[in-house]
Amino acid sequence: MTSSVPWQERLSTGTETVQDDVIGWYQSTREGRAYLPDMIWGALQTEAYATVILGHVVEFLGIPNDVPAGVAKRMKRQEVLYDGEHHYDVILGEQALYTNVGGPKVMRGQIERLIDEARLPSLRLGILPSTARVDLFPVHGFNIYGASNDARAHVELVSSSVDVTEPSELALYEKAFALLRTAAVHGGDAEALLRKAHAHWRSVATRD
Repeated sequence: MTSSVPWQERLSTGTETVQDDVIGWYQSTREGRAYLPDMIWGALQTEAYATVILGHVVEFLGIPNDVPAGVAKRMKRQEVLYDGEHHYDVILGEQALYTNVGGPKVMRGQIERLIDEARLPSLRLGILPSTARVDLFPVHGFNIYGASNDARAHVELVSSSVDVTEPSELALYEKAFALLRTAAVHGGDAEALLRKAHAHWRSVATRD
């Protein structure tokens, strides 16, 4: 089964309520997976980065502006990284390190957080290099949440969010993630790409 809810309906009261839903998904997911080709995964975002992102959401969709409350809940969802009960396998496209969200200062802080958090035992952080060979056609970002009997692939589109629960479709998301993970780099190779991006944002700030 696939269900879709328009963002303007789902966020009709602002950004805070939907963050409560996501907190529940994270808490119920002991082993989660996420692929984001061009932005930072929500549970790894800094407060500054999340503030810019949710501000764009409010402006684009014309929904009530409750950005500080939404950001506070987004920070709360990150507690699962530190409770010792969850593990997340996350792949970021290298482009995510360069998509300019909030300017050089915000991006430097964001990359610094990724470098620090990559060492967490609860996290396996991979970076998909821009030149990596992937045995898969280009795909959108997605998260895989839930226990085996209540799993879902969550996809965020421009106009709506989509939850995929049909087992045969979920199997394709699992297969896609496995191929992306194989093509990604981890550990020291991933850190090298993070430090390269950090140097870029430091140099941009110097030029500005």
